[in-house]
Amino acid sequence: MSFVGTKYKSAEVDSGYDAIVVGSGMGSLATAALLSKAGKKVLVLEKHYTAGGFTHSYSRHGYEWDVGVHYIGEVHKRLSPLRVLFDLITDGKLEWAYMEENYDSFFFGEERYDFIAGEEKFQANLLRHFPSEKEALKNYVKLIKAANKLAIPFVFSRKLFGDTIGKLASPLSDSILAKYVRRTTGEVLADLTANKKLRGVLAGQWGDYGLPPGKSSFLIHAAVAQHYLDGGNFPVGGASQIARTVEKVIQKGGGKILVNAGVSEILVRNGNAIGVRLENDHEILADRVISGAGYFNTFGKLLSKENAELVQGPANLKTIQPSIGHVCLYTGMKHTAQDLKLPTGNLWLYDDYDHDATMERFLKTPESDFPVVYISFPSAKDPDWERSHPGKSTIDVVAPAPYAWFEKWKGTPWRKRGPGYEEYKEELSQKLLEQVYKHVPQTKGKIDYYELSTPLSTEHFGNYAGGQLYGIDHTVSRFNQDWIRPETAIKNLYVTGQDLLFCGVASALSSGVLTAASILGNDMARVIPGFGNQMRKAS
Repeated sequence: MSFVGTKYKSAEVDSGYDAIVVGSGMGSLATAALLSKAGKKVLVLEKHYTAGGFTHSYSRHGYEWDVGVHYIGEVHKRLSPLRVLFDLITDGKLEWAYMEENYDSFFFGEERYDFIAGEEKFQANLLRHFPSEKEALKNYVKLIKAANKLAIPFVFSRKLFGDTIGKLASPLSDSILAKYVRRTTGEVLADLTANKKLRGVLAGQWGDYGLPPGKSSFLIHAAVAQHYLDGGNFPVGGASQIARTVEKVIQKGGGKILVNAGVSEILVRNGNAIGVRLENDHEILADRVISGAGYFNTFGKLLSKENAELVQGPANLKTIQPSIGHVCLYTGMKHTAQDLKLPTGNLWLYDDYDHDATMERFLKTPESDFPVVYISFPSAKDPDWERSHPGKSTIDVVAPAPYAWFEKWKGTPWRKRGPGYEEYKEELSQKLLEQVYKHVPQTKGKIDYYELSTPLSTEHFGNYAGGQLYGIDHTVSRFNQDWIRPETAIKNLYVTGQDLLFCGVASALSSGVLTAASILGNDMARVIPGFGNQMRKAS
């Protein structure tokens, strides 16, 4: 596997950049590519040794793993907005493989519920388990579709146009926000059905956004549920193909991606962003700066205290909270996915239908069972895997894990954190392996290599201080923060990435569109034909 990006050397950094993008996650890459398409020269700076953020891959012992991409919806439909955007920022070079129809399977103890692609099949299959809940299932699909049709475009428009949209559409906005945004997932599902098991099954996708139904805004749940309603897909050649194909578009526009180039400060003069200072004190100037490093990093670390206060950074950061951390067990086997009959669909493992209760118990009692365990089979999803990794396969196992559990090792160097840390990792690894052997028994005795990442790994490689996977928590209050927009009070300083909208690759890509549109204005229609008409329709 070759890494994405060029290793930073100060003597080889060009001048005359129209924009510097801090970080190389999906939002940063999308913003950079769209600006490049508009004729802008863009420099992307990445602290890690490879670009891509949570879309990057890494290799060890002859195996390769994707650290954050497990499945993406809608892109199998060539005219879907998401597919059109991916084709745009990659010049159509990124290919996708559709997963099997049974894209998610949820286990509650010994009971199994499959989510089948297509709204009719989705409802029909769940109706087999809940024969008296036909109306509830029908209304559930109607509700998530309505939220995606009304609330998400409205939120998108509000972030782009700010208070103007709120004032123009006040009665409508209050109705939309009250129905879809300012209620929790749990409250909405409770109105749909009194069946606690059905509510637990429908809420099972909370692992995709990291917050159980009693605390999450229904908006994020509806976004995720709709996103996968017609099935999931995986990038052919692995997740690293996303950054690799986008890089070519950035380069075509005269820009580049530099890795091993950590930014220590966004430079501001007279209320105007003028460039960045790297960790080695090298300053690079540009007409504007876009931060894809997340809100906590941008306003809590990358701006001087004086400039952070200029944008009310300290006060604003108190209104949001980071999402929970996670552990991921990366396993490798000297057997093919076909030999082991590994599925392309994902497994979600729960002990109880009451997600909030199990999460609360878990946070209070670390030795209790994980509230959710997610098992993914990337080598089975990628049709190109066997060509590049003959005779091998991989499995990823993900579970939530608070940063506090690992804080005693904070500040210790990567891979040299000491025996206590390694022993704790092994204990957690064995707990996760037990779940693999129970639900994928054909793998027992076949695992050749495994290693566990922790919130400290995410902190080290992803530059998230709390090791969070999903950026800002998707609470109801998060979506009431009008200051979370692409533009900031500092002229020519913009933000992008999953904190701007929702978590995940699709949302981060959409945030790139928002940020690019905020910068380009009417010129955005040259990059995405009809963009202005689409936004007016959405608003």
